[in-house]
Amino acid sequence: MGKIEWAMWANEQALAAGLIYLTGGIVGVAGQFRGWEFAAFGVAAGAFVCLLEYPRSKRRKGTSVARTGQYCFTVVVKAFGPLTRNYYVRAFLHAALCVPGGFMLATVLGCVCLAMSSLIYLSAAIHGEQWEPILPRPEARAPVADSIKTAPQNPPPRPPPELRRKRMEDLEGAAYANPIAVTDEY
Repeated sequence: MGKIEWAMWANEQALAAGLIYLTGGIVGVAGQFRGWEFAAFGVAAGAFVCLLEYPRSKRRKGTSVARTGQYCFTVVVKAFGPLTRNYYVRAFLHAALCVPGGFMLATVLGCVCLAMSSLIYLSAAIHGEQWEPILPRPEARAPVADSIKTAPQNPPPRPPPELRRKRMEDLEGAAYANPIAVTDEY
């Protein structure tokens, strides 16, 4: 079995936690619940976590698939260097952001999810993982082979060229006449 890449799991968990935290904060502010200031913090913290976690990291095997529209967020996250690349920093940042969410019922679920993602990021950091950006590669086009430039002459399935039957046009001046050929002698 392969090794678990903890950061991939933590990224998905943190993105979902940010969305849950943001939604709970919106509910708390819109409902003007007691302590709605914590909900307002939840809106800001949830939006920040979503923006930080939207760009996926490159996997070790290189089989990473970027999210739609991830490139502009990747550039911003990459610009902050070791602050966003190091998973110890992300673990402690998420742990600090989730604390105020525990003081209000509307944001408790987002707080718990963010705390879990903080623990997963801590595990990723302990295992030596770090965030690597997925940048688009310029695709080098391979030269087209001569056999691809010409369209196939026979319908599929096509036998290898040495086993194909020869056409009459290709055999001009053949040593025999085809007795089944249609003639105008009727």
